[in-house]
Amino acid sequence: MSPRRASRPIRVGGVVIGGGGPIVVQSMTKTDTRDVAATVRQIRELEECGCEIVRVAVPDREAAEAVSSIKRGVRIPVIADVHFDYRLALAALEAGVDGLRLNPGNISDPEQVTAVVRAARAREVPIRIGVNAGSLPKSGHSEAPVAQRMVDAALDQVRLLEGLDFDLIKLSLKAFDVPTTVEAYRLIAERVPYPLHLGVTEAGLPRGGLVRSALGIGILLYLGIGDTIRVSLTADPREEVAAAYEILKGLNLRQRGPTLVSCPTCGRCEVDLFGLARAVEDRLAKLDKPIKVAVMGCVVNGPGEARDADVGIACGKGRGAIFRKGEVVRTVSEDDFLAGLMQEVNAI
Repeated sequence: MSPRRASRPIRVGGVVIGGGGPIVVQSMTKTDTRDVAATVRQIRELEECGCEIVRVAVPDREAAEAVSSIKRGVRIPVIADVHFDYRLALAALEAGVDGLRLNPGNISDPEQVTAVVRAARAREVPIRIGVNAGSLPKSGHSEAPVAQRMVDAALDQVRLLEGLDFDLIKLSLKAFDVPTTVEAYRLIAERVPYPLHLGVTEAGLPRGGLVRSALGIGILLYLGIGDTIRVSLTADPREEVAAAYEILKGLNLRQRGPTLVSCPTCGRCEVDLFGLARAVEDRLAKLDKPIKVAVMGCVVNGPGEARDADVGIACGKGRGAIFRKGEVVRTVSEDDFLAGLMQEVNAI
C-alpha cells in the first residue's frame, strides 16, 4: 500500500478530516429534510452504526431552516447539500450547519459563490467542492477526457475560494464510471493540498453498488488517496456505513465491529452453512468490538484456514469443532452450533 497522501486538516463540527487522521465515514439521509422528526431518527440510527458525519439535502428554504432543529437532536456534524440556489447555502449557514457541499456544475456564478464563501468564512464553516461527472459546468475544453474536465472544474472553484482568502476546503470528484473516478482523484491529488472525500456516485443497488464502490474507493485508498468516504447506495443509509467500514477493514485502515470469515462451501460441507453464517452475522451486527469470527464448513481444514480468527467453528456432519486462533477448544453437536459459537464470542 502506498504511503498516505499528506493533506491539510479541516474541522467539520468536532470531526477532523485530513492531516493524517483516521479515514472518516460519512452517509446521507434519505428522508425529507423538512420532516425534522424523521430526519433526526435516521441520523440517530446512523450514529449507532458508526457514521461520523451526515449530509442532508437542502432543496428549499424550509429544508435549510430545518437544519437548526435537526442539529439539536443529533450528535454528529451535519452538512448541507445545496444545488442551484446559493441563497439556500446562506440560509443553511444561518441555521448553524457544520459544513456545505456546493456543486460547481450548478452554482458557478462568481458573485453568488463569493457571497456564500464570505458567510462561511465568518462562521469558519468548511465547504466541499463536490464535482460530479454528470453535471459538469460548461467550458471550452469539451473534447477533453471527462476526468480532466472534472479536475478543471474543481480547480476553477478552488482558485475562486483561495482568492477570497478561504482555505477550509474539501474536494470530491465523483463519477459512476470507476476508472474515470480513480483518474480524476489521482490527478487532483497531485494539484491541491486539501482533503479529499471519496465516493463512486450513484453506484446503484447493493449488489452492483457495493462492488463499484469497493473498487473505486479501495483502489484510491490503496494508493494513499482519500481522507473521508461515502458509499452511495440505493438502500438504507445504514448499509452505506456498514459497507464503508468493511472497505476500511479490508485494507487494515480502521477496525470497527466484528469481521466474519466464512468459507464458500464445497462438496465436503454436510451442514447448512449458509443459514449458520447468516445467523452469526445477524448476532455479530449487535456488537461493536473488533473481533474476527470464522464459520467454516470443513472440520478437516476449517481451523487451519481461519487460524487468524479470534474464535470460530468448523462444522462436520452432526458435530462441530470450536476453535480459538486455530486451536480447537471444544466440540458441540449440530443443534448447538450457533449457541456454542456465540458463547465463545461473548466470552471474548
